[in-house]
Amino acid sequence: MALNPASLMRMMNMKSKFEKNHPKFVAFLNTVFSRPIQEGTVIELTVKRPGEDPVTTNISVTADDIEMFNEMKNMT
Repeated sequence: MALNPASLMRMMNMKSKFEKNHPKFVAFLNTVFSRPIQEGTVIELTVKRPGEDPVTTNISVTADDIEMFNEMKNMT
C-alpha cells in the first residue's frame, strides 16, 4: 500500500506539530526507544480524562511484539 505524496506531506506536518506541542513526551519516547526493547519488558499506559478516574493497562512485551516494533521502525 503506497501513500500519495499529499498524504505523506500532511502526515509529516502533523508529526512536526505533535513534536512541537509535546516535547517532553517525544523526549520520553526517544529515551525509551534509544535501546532495544527486550522480551518481558512491561509497557504501561494510563489515560486520565478531565473529571474522570484514570484508566490504566499494560502489556508484557513478547517476541512477536518486538518483531512488529522492528518492522515499524524500518518504515520511518
